[in-house]
Amino acid sequence: MKNPTLTVEDLQKAGALLRAGEVVAFPTETVYGLGANALDEIACAKIFALKGRPADNPLIIHIASLDMLDELTEITPMARKLAKAFWPGPLTMVLPKKPGIPDIVSAGLYTVGIRFPSHPTAQELIRSAGQPIAAPSANLSGRPSPTTAKHVAEDFIDQLLILDSGPVEIGLESTVIDVSGEHPILLRPGFITINQLEKILDQKVRLANLEDARRPAAPGMKYRHYAPKGDLRLVTTRDQALKQHQELRDQHKTEPLCILTEHPDQSWPDHLEVFLIAKHGDLETYARNMFAALRYADSSGYQSIIMEAVPAEGLGLAIMNRLEKAAKKA
Repeated sequence: MKNPTLTVEDLQKAGALLRAGEVVAFPTETVYGLGANALDEIACAKIFALKGRPADNPLIIHIASLDMLDELTEITPMARKLAKAFWPGPLTMVLPKKPGIPDIVSAGLYTVGIRFPSHPTAQELIRSAGQPIAAPSANLSGRPSPTTAKHVAEDFIDQLLILDSGPVEIGLESTVIDVSGEHPILLRPGFITINQLEKILDQKVRLANLEDARRPAAPGMKYRHYAPKGDLRLVTTRDQALKQHQELRDQHKTEPLCILTEHPDQSWPDHLEVFLIAKHGDLETYARNMFAALRYADSSGYQSIIMEAVPAEGLGLAIMNRLEKAAKKA
């Protein structure tokens, strides 16, 4: 693992590894990614093998210039509007793919997800490699996403080079919108909200449904994701938290971890093991700390976790998308 102060030599080494068909972990503004040359089928297959990722779960291609976008896709008018408004940044657009993109990257679909990250290390790595980089989150499939290099190392001990630029800024995977057709579809909510997308496009954006998820055009649509090892329960009130605490304590015969927000008008009993994730209503801090909190629960050996839900609107829609998947039993 590298020091957060990366050198030119670090990036050159990582770029050389990518050109040689190897996999490298690197930071973006959303989460850490597990990257390979997007145009190298064998290299991209290594990502699936390392993560234990299902073959029908497509990858996202990361670029560092709009010239790269022209080489990968047919750009739609909607995509041009969104790129002008949100790129570089935490937005992935699903677009028709051009020949040359391996089917393994797009899971055999005629479309592919592409984004232009704003993180300087990600941009410099792509330029160093001289190729677009296909990258899902740098964690074992189904586990909480990594927001630090340490989280990556927990899942891939000594298996790959990790570029360490410290904690990420956002902590949630990118918003994914399908703009390949006539009507835009939000496939995965993220930091860029549906209201922001609708404002730029000047039209309604449809939320993906179960039918869309059966043949996913973006990561995170079909399978259980983001899940800690412990039994995760979501609550919305203080009374629910206390009730679930007692039930889980009785069930597992151990103390649950409570991941809660800090309310100005209430306190939590001293006997609760509490991780205060953010001040109540501070959704950006909640999002940034969410996966780190779940990984803390795992590393500390908690068999059960109680986590405070947030209203599913704005950024809260993205937070609850992740938490509801994390809390599923299968």
